[in-house]
Amino acid sequence: MNSTQTNVAGGNAHVGVQAGVVHTVNFYELPPNPRPEDQFRAAVKYLDNRVRDEARRLIEEAVARGYVTPEVQFYRLVALLSGRTLRQLSREDLDRLEAICMSLPHLDDRDEWAAGLRGIVRLVSPVSDPDAELVIKQIDALRQRQRDLIYGHLEALLEGTMQDEMWARSVALAQTQRTARDRQDRVWKFFHPDPVPPRVLAVRPATIAFRDWLGIGAGAALFTVALVKLAGLVVSSGQLGPVLGLLTGLGGLAAFWVGAADRHFRRARLRAKDAGLLPPRPRRSEAPASGFAGKVDRLFNRYFGRYVPRGADRAYWLDQTAGIRRQLRDEVVELYREQRIPAERVAWLVRYLVSDVRQRWENDTLTAYRHELRIPTRTSLLRVGGLSLVAAGIFWTAPALTSAPLAGGAWLLLAVASAVPAVRSSFRVVAEHRRVRADEAERFAEEMAREAAYRRWQRKLSDKPTDTEMAAWLEGDRKVLVDQAMRQYRLRPSHVIAHAFIEAPADSCKKARYQRGPWRYSRYRLLLFLLTDDGVRQVNIDLDFEAVTHHTTQRLNYRFDAVAAVRIDGIAAQRQTFELTLVNGEPISVRVSDPDIESEPHTDDPTKVTELSVDASGLRHTLHVLEGVAAEGKEWIRHRRRRADARLAKLSKVIRGLID
Repeated sequence: MNSTQTNVAGGNAHVGVQAGVVHTVNFYELPPNPRPEDQFRAAVKYLDNRVRDEARRLIEEAVARGYVTPEVQFYRLVALLSGRTLRQLSREDLDRLEAICMSLPHLDDRDEWAAGLRGIVRLVSPVSDPDAELVIKQIDALRQRQRDLIYGHLEALLEGTMQDEMWARSVALAQTQRTARDRQDRVWKFFHPDPVPPRVLAVRPATIAFRDWLGIGAGAALFTVALVKLAGLVVSSGQLGPVLGLLTGLGGLAAFWVGAADRHFRRARLRAKDAGLLPPRPRRSEAPASGFAGKVDRLFNRYFGRYVPRGADRAYWLDQTAGIRRQLRDEVVELYREQRIPAERVAWLVRYLVSDVRQRWENDTLTAYRHELRIPTRTSLLRVGGLSLVAAGIFWTAPALTSAPLAGGAWLLLAVASAVPAVRSSFRVVAEHRRVRADEAERFAEEMAREAAYRRWQRKLSDKPTDTEMAAWLEGDRKVLVDQAMRQYRLRPSHVIAHAFIEAPADSCKKARYQRGPWRYSRYRLLLFLLTDDGVRQVNIDLDFEAVTHHTTQRLNYRFDAVAAVRIDGIAAQRQTFELTLVNGEPISVRVSDPDIESEPHTDDPTKVTELSVDASGLRHTLHVLEGVAAEGKEWIRHRRRRADARLAKLSKVIRGLID
């Protein structure tokens, strides 16, 4: 066995995949009782996305229900022949091909789909090189939709030199498709989870302690009684000065209350705000790393470590923002934990919150509340001036109390003793109600800011690729990689009996899909097999789908009889591993699927999702080819050729009647 290697990667390396993203757009969704037309349109989407078996199944169901048009028959043939040579068709596929061709009416060029059918039928019938050149010209004359479908799916049907020409056109189309529609600027959006709408914590309602209500009620009642008694003594004295003194004292008390209440609120709110900046106390137990809170922890740590303000030392920045980081983290966890929302869907909110803290740091407004909550001059004047007026009022009122010094002194003492707790309790009540109003104003402003950030992020993700675009880009990559591999081996397409891929998710890749669609990965590990008359050429490739880059990790050459066994271990919806065993070599093993464990509940059947993903990867086709090689070696290829040639010779008589 000959082998050449470059940067050999171990075949049994672990394949780790991040939690999947499921887009809830009804891209493939069928209505509850689908019409045949609905089934056919869904089949077209699956075919465009290279989910060939599902497309064939839906088209056949639509045909069985009586929906037969030239367009349906065109797609029916494309789905049947896509990605394969005629000699790779199974006996059942050849039977179906013959049945389809026999059911076709005489084909002409008056209808675009009939013209497309005529082009496919000409490809299926055995043709000489001159006739093949005419077939290529006829295909080039088709409408773009039909032409692109033929070159995109049926490039392997011709043989000889015209196969090389058709392959070249197919690769040229793939080169255009794989970078079309701003792939590099958009492909990352496919793997980004749909952002969850913003939320803001509800304002905590005002909570008044019973002792405060008791202090205000009892204090006000006693103060009123004492004030009435004092007023009676002052009036009975018949002097104007004590009356004015009593009124001055009451006015001073009111002014003091206004100023002191404002001062109490500002100082209490300042302490609460400053507490949010203090280093957090260690938790008694850390949140599980795999849980929602643990993932939110990592998001905040990641983005605070990444979004360092200009000119700031990273360690100093992280130390100074530890308190606010804990506060924001606790808020996000409380907002979303009970909603079964994956942490990845709140990542946009975490980024916004961290960038907002960074912006306020850079603008030196992180502690702007200290300026807003400073004690105004007016408040200080009211407080000090009010106390002065209270003292002056008592002094002016004192002469009126000389007629009854014991009673007057007792009532004055009771007024002071009852006023102090009542005033203090009223400070706390007023501060609590002002706190609610201030929190509501801040909540409204924060809600508007988060909503604006959410809309900006939605606009950024608005051109998320469709599954059709993802499939077209991936198919373009596949064909370009096959073409490069053939060039490395100095092979022409006509020298390659068949080519096949094994597609597996690469280490630590991201994955996403639409509902009822196959998984797509941000990075792939590809095993490419080129079957030639001389044996098998295998190329292992790491494909970075997001960056549109790749590199070869291994190249192997071996004869057909060197293949000892080919198998898939595992069942659908669980871990599946492809294993190719060579006679005198280590098994080549690669994990092709993992358990369908997603980050949020969904209605899709996990087994069905795995089947669709396997279908899109072409694994069944590859396994069929390699199993035949392992069982019969090169004789399997000869046997398939003889059987297909006999059937195609019979089929050519039917085809001539359609196009003559």
